[in-house]
Amino acid sequence: MAGLDILLVEDSPYDAELVLAALKKCEFANHIQVVHDGEELLEFVYATGAYASRNSDIQPKVIFLDIKLPMIDGFEVLKRLKSDEKTQSIPIVILTSSEAEKDIETCYQLGANSYLVKPMDFTTLIQFIHQVAHYWVVFNAR
Repeated sequence: MAGLDILLVEDSPYDAELVLAALKKCEFANHIQVVHDGEELLEFVYATGAYASRNSDIQPKVIFLDIKLPMIDGFEVLKRLKSDEKTQSIPIVILTSSEAEKDIETCYQLGANSYLVKPMDFTTLIQFIHQVAHYWVVFNAR
């Protein structure tokens, strides 16, 4: 993998497929990695466990993180990544269905760069993902 633009963390296979389809339609699907829970995300980022042979110098330009995850939830993942010098500069965009004010507040307190609520219909999701990916992958200086 020459470069990594987006690390998508999504436990729902359906939601992951929708986001991937939207990214493909917007031509952002070439350099994406999908992981399905918080533990797998940490293994990927730190190149441990199943990802021990991965080059940990190649980090994503942005992480799209769901907060309701099995194993280690998104809040804990966010806390760990943002408190570590090696990973704190990786932008983390919360991409979730939760509109709970407490979740939003907690994520920003833990260092999230953005908190976005996924739209439910596919047409809107495509436009939404295109704008979000374009900003974080193309325009954001990192």
